[in-house]
Order: sequence, then C-alpha cells, then structure tokens
Amino acid sequence: MFPMNGPWYAVTKRLMDIVAAAAGLAVLAPIILLIAVAVKLDSRGPVFHRGVRVGRGGKPFTMLKFRSMVADAERRGASSTSGDDPRLTCVGGWLRRYKLDEVPQLINVLRGEMSLVGPRPQVPWAVERYSPVERRVLSVRPGMTDYASLAFINEGEILRGSHDPDRDYFEKIHPDKMRLSLKYVDEMSLRTDLSILAATLASVVRRGEAAP
Repeated sequence: MFPMNGPWYAVTKRLMDIVAAAAGLAVLAPIILLIAVAVKLDSRGPVFHRGVRVGRGGKPFTMLKFRSMVADAERRGASSTSGDDPRLTCVGGWLRRYKLDEVPQLINVLRGEMSLVGPRPQVPWAVERYSPVERRVLSVRPGMTDYASLAFINEGEILRGSHDPDRDYFEKIHPDKMRLSLKYVDEMSLRTDLSILAATLASVVRRGEAAP
C-alpha cells in the first residue's frame, strides 16, 4: 500500500487519472453527444453547467457538468438540490439519477483540477464555513467520487421536501459527508482508490437495474 504522500502513489494516481479520463471520454463520446443533444432539445440554455468550486489548496476552479436545471437556476434558488426541485429539467432529473450529469468532469480530471477519487469539491460559501479540521480536505485534489459520494448517492432524496435545502444540507448531510471525506484523506492509497471506483460503478449499475 502506497503512503498518502509518497511520490510513487502520487505519480501513479495522476497517471491513472489521465489514462482513465482520456479513455472514458473516448469511449463515451457517442453517449456524450446524445446527452448534449437531449439537454439542448429539452430546455433553453447551454449544454454544460459551469460552477465555481474550491479545489486543492483552496484554489477555485470551474467544474463542468451537463446542465440538469433551468438556465437561470442559480438565481432562482439554493446551491443544494432536492429530488423534487422544480428547477430540474426532465432530462436533468434522469441524468442526475444515473450520475451522467457528472461525466464532463472527466475533462476537469484531465486538466488536473480533479481526480477520479477524492473528496467532492464544494461551493465557496460552504468552504468558508469549514472548521480548521475540515479544511484538511483541501490538502488533496477533489474527486468525482469517494466514501461520502457512495454513502450519499441519494442526497437529493434526503433533501426532498426541504424548504431550505442549503441549511438542511449543512445540518443533515454535511457532518457525515465531511467525516467520510476526512476518512478518505487519512486512508488514501491505490488500493483505496480502486476499491472506491469499483464500488461506485457497482452502485450506478444497481440503480440502473432498479429503474422502473
């Protein structure tokens, strides 16, 4: 098992990110094109949502997602999204269910702004509320999936019916997600990364099989 800050682990992790992200974008290119067309036909607005997130070292970056909400969603409501959020589009709700809205983040991985595995990046206002201990998650590159992503894959359902999604997120979800994110920071290794990637893939497949 590679140590968290060991040079070989860091090099191997970055190499794995580059190869997997490039291969993923190439293999998924036809699906990406179909999703882009569906998003464009479903509602007015751009194909991609570009949201500011805080990355390693507290440096902000632009995270890419397929747009799953109406074009002016940020002006209409909270940063957190419940499963019954009226801002969700028809195609967007489906994309979120199967995590397909996050596929463009493979571009962020290629750029080095994100990793395949790591704590999910947060919006600036949320990071401003981090305690000194919680800010440890900013010492590593944020990722597309981690322990917290697996535990809260149904985050939207937890927030369903909320009148203040941002407040409820911080009260009901944030503490446990942060605990799991810090657990990843403490346990970073190639074995951990591969295990989380396998579990993430299995989780998405199960959601697909359970679809009506």
